[in-house]
Amino acid sequence: MPREELEQFQLERLQATLNRAYKNVACYRTKFNSLGIVPEDVTSLSDLSQLPFTTKEDLRLNYPYGMFAVPLREVVRIHSSSGTTGKPTVVGYTKNDLKLWSNLVARVMTAAGVTHDDVVQIAFGYGMFTGAFGLHYGTETIGGAVIPMSGGNTDKQILIMQDYKSSVLVCTPSYAVTIAERIEKQGIDPHSLALRIGLFGGEPWSEAMRSDIESRLLISATDNYGLSEVVGPGVAGECQHKNGMHIAEDAFIAEIIDPETCQVLPPGSIGELVLTTISKEAYPMIRYRTRDITSLDYATCSCGRTMVRMKKTLGRTDDMLIIKGVNVFPSQIEEVLVAIEGCEPHYQLIVDRKGTLDVLEVCIEVRENIFFDEMKKQRAFLDMVGKRIDSVLGVGVTVRLVEPNSLERHEGKASRVIDRRIL
Repeated sequence: MPREELEQFQLERLQATLNRAYKNVACYRTKFNSLGIVPEDVTSLSDLSQLPFTTKEDLRLNYPYGMFAVPLREVVRIHSSSGTTGKPTVVGYTKNDLKLWSNLVARVMTAAGVTHDDVVQIAFGYGMFTGAFGLHYGTETIGGAVIPMSGGNTDKQILIMQDYKSSVLVCTPSYAVTIAERIEKQGIDPHSLALRIGLFGGEPWSEAMRSDIESRLLISATDNYGLSEVVGPGVAGECQHKNGMHIAEDAFIAEIIDPETCQVLPPGSIGELVLTTISKEAYPMIRYRTRDITSLDYATCSCGRTMVRMKKTLGRTDDMLIIKGVNVFPSQIEEVLVAIEGCEPHYQLIVDRKGTLDVLEVCIEVRENIFFDEMKKQRAFLDMVGKRIDSVLGVGVTVRLVEPNSLERHEGKASRVIDRRIL
């Protein structure tokens, strides 16, 4: 669809969403009234920037059902976050919302190359988490076969992969590396597997990590993006050109803001992604601050799709580290480590404070031949890794080598950072 037509389509859906939210969600009505705004004031997409943001704190304050825009009797599915940082955020879906969700994920999977002939092994955890269900529905919508393995039990994952001829793997990228390691340890030839595509999401990952996964599992590894508060997976996903994730703009309006000033930034700028839903019934989100750092590209993709593409997320504004005044994202360090021969893609960042100074220690797993090498060579290797990280971050770090498989493995999102500072 040409950009002008798409934006007119978005505006019509936005106006309907604003009216429904204002009428049925007290939180939005209060926010709008405090600014002297009514939905009818929005007559163009540029007016969106005048509307208030929605934050995770709003969702917690309205726990559990305060953000729903339909009566509970119309809600047919309820999901929530883990609630590890406070009250969980609760999201709801009507029947139409589930159809929308299924179609959005089906688009992402189709763009990545999945067809009705594929056997899709889902190694996300089922339950209140939206990831597994979203990819499950998307696969069924396409007509593929679903293996609802859920997370964990890596040996059984591999056995099923072999016996059931799984052709698509769905999980976090860090768990894909864990599976690849176990396959190598078991002496299984990846050529003997039917795998051809990986759909990986749930955490930031680097291009170097993509190359590592693709070479070890002999697959095409694609990135996709979603978050429970907006719909779950299906917000955006890469096509086979792997040049940014296509956002479903008929369902979402994307903005990039400066996380400090909250001002909307021009196209191409790096900042915080803000999303507004324009198709959901049960749980509309108006200018939701995702806290994810990325940029938007409005140029038409080589695949022909005209919808805006978001770059891989660099990290989050709320898990970004500030070391000696420098913004540090774990993905930057990962990019360096994965490119170094001998380093495994498993690492942990430990932040501490000595006196008034922040210190950052990078613990990295290395292959046995390096770990047990003579001290002089090991020192040279440490210095080389430290200098490479310093050149990227602009801040000195301490590098510590640890034995293979000594860092904790995660079957969901990898936990990369331990912050011991008392601020």
